[in-house]
Amino acid sequence: MRRFGTQGPVHPQKHYVVSRAVELADFVMRVKEGRYIVIFAPRQTGKTTFFQRALDVFADEEPAYFPIPLNFEEYGGCTPSVFYSGLHKDLLETIENVLARRGEVFSEGLTEFLENAEITDHLSMGRFFRNFSKLLGNQRVILIIDEFDGIPKEAVRGFLHSLRRIYVSNPISRCPHSIGIVGVKSITQLNYDKSISPFNIQDEFNLPNFTLEQVQELLDQYMEEVGQQFAPEVIKSIHKQTAGQPVLVNRFAQILTEELDIPKTDPITMAHFSTAHTQLLRGRNTNIEHLTTNIRRNPRFESVLMRIMAREEGIDFNLDDDIISELATYGVIKEGTDGVCEILNPIYLYRIMRVFKPLVNGLEHEYFPEDTGEALHEYLTATGRIEMEALLDNFRDFIARAGFRILQVPDTPQESVGRHLLLAYLDEFVRRIGGVMHIEIQTGRGRMDILITHNQRKYIIETKIWRGDSRYQSGKKQLAAYLKLEGTTQGYYVVFDHRQDPEPRVETETIDDVTIRSYVIPVVQEQPSGGGV
Repeated sequence: MRRFGTQGPVHPQKHYVVSRAVELADFVMRVKEGRYIVIFAPRQTGKTTFFQRALDVFADEEPAYFPIPLNFEEYGGCTPSVFYSGLHKDLLETIENVLARRGEVFSEGLTEFLENAEITDHLSMGRFFRNFSKLLGNQRVILIIDEFDGIPKEAVRGFLHSLRRIYVSNPISRCPHSIGIVGVKSITQLNYDKSISPFNIQDEFNLPNFTLEQVQELLDQYMEEVGQQFAPEVIKSIHKQTAGQPVLVNRFAQILTEELDIPKTDPITMAHFSTAHTQLLRGRNTNIEHLTTNIRRNPRFESVLMRIMAREEGIDFNLDDDIISELATYGVIKEGTDGVCEILNPIYLYRIMRVFKPLVNGLEHEYFPEDTGEALHEYLTATGRIEMEALLDNFRDFIARAGFRILQVPDTPQESVGRHLLLAYLDEFVRRIGGVMHIEIQTGRGRMDILITHNQRKYIIETKIWRGDSRYQSGKKQLAAYLKLEGTTQGYYVVFDHRQDPEPRVETETIDDVTIRSYVIPVVQEQPSGGGV
């Protein structure tokens, strides 16, 4: 039986695989047209799997083309001479493998050429391809280079100049006929001397995350093979929480089909989804480790990410800005439909908040009054319903009790401290009552919804930063529309007011047939002069 793959490239014989038929047909068409194609995308987005499938098409179905796959990953840190020596050996080995796969034998001329040819720099590399092309006859060479960012920085410019010279030569006889360059960093990021890129003939290829239809396609393979069904709302929720990020989609499916011990005769329901979702949010996997490692690389990342999450007006998705460019390269943010930065998906948002949330904020013992029971029964009804108004009333009172001490929460930007404390407070409560909490992104910026599930009931809390009364009022209407979409008749709206003269509010009103309880909670701006704790 096949499995959902999360470690490295996936293979149709061993794994369930999204066909990406439209994207594959587009790529094959571009190769046949002789384009020099680049694709730069974050790790674990399916690039290697995609290009392996493209190579299979040309190796098995297109005899007029001679595909040569290369990988530069191990050349990082090498000198140019070591790089070109290794490239020469890689080419000889790969050419032999392609011929063997096709059942072809070396001609006498090709054998002699390969035995005597040398590649010592970018100039001799160009000659190698020109002479190799003559011995292949009518076959057109396709070169696909994976992990291109591994190329030694001293070799980048000359290598790209040679490819450009080949590209502008006679399109009928040029070799390679088409090139695919695959990596994480873009050509401009690799062009270390910051001059104009010598590879300005590139054709950029976009390999997007899975669509909802592709997630359905992936899970359909499992359902047909095993017989166990995914509830339709589970499939939609997987796509919504991952935004189609390939490894996260497969990891979700892996947990649901292999790790939760759900009988294969039972359908996979939203209750199972919630359990898997909690495991994914709080557990470790390679994709999440890449995320957390990357966002810790630069102290400025935290400030920018918090601004993206806090500012409703948005942060311009400007790739000329080094921080924005790096975060996009790492797959942490994307460009929204209106040209502003968005966190890629709700799972990443949750993990980013956890990364930057202090392990201890120094106020945990003050979350609840001293006479509150350990089990927090004061905030649960006899039927197990959360008394959300009382819970949020207490949070408002906690912020007031803490006063200026919230400014002393370590390593937390002031604009984010209210949200940090609310998340920590709710996380403590939900954990102690055995519930589940996760985050939704509705607008991609400024607005963040916290969803709590407990005893099959859903509670929705929207949080924002105060940006004026008109936005405060429009936020209620946005929340009302979202509550109706989620089939819930009551929601909660928490707005943190960072002004020097805040106006605290608590109000309950009915908007479009749903009930919304709103809080405007002042956030202290400074410690009183001469004040102690």
